[in-house]
Amino acid sequence: MTGPAESPPPAPRRPWATHVLIPTLWTPEQARAVVELLDDLREAVESLYAQQIQDLVREEQGHGEAADLAAGGDDPIDDRTF
Repeated sequence: MTGPAESPPPAPRRPWATHVLIPTLWTPEQARAVVELLDDLREAVESLYAQQIQDLVREEQGHGEAADLAAGGDDPIDDRTF
């Protein structure tokens, strides 16, 4: 009789998945180029997923803030940039 099947070992954690190493020797021009790239990436993602992101944030925040909005409170999502 065989025993229960063993589950596979967990996948190894990749250091880049939890830490981002940023070089400290960039020129100001290189640093600006990276910031501009990130801005462009943010805009591209937002243009594709803005509504889904807003829906997810509302869902994660729960109904407590929905009651605040119904009472005339500000929508915190409108103040965010992606």
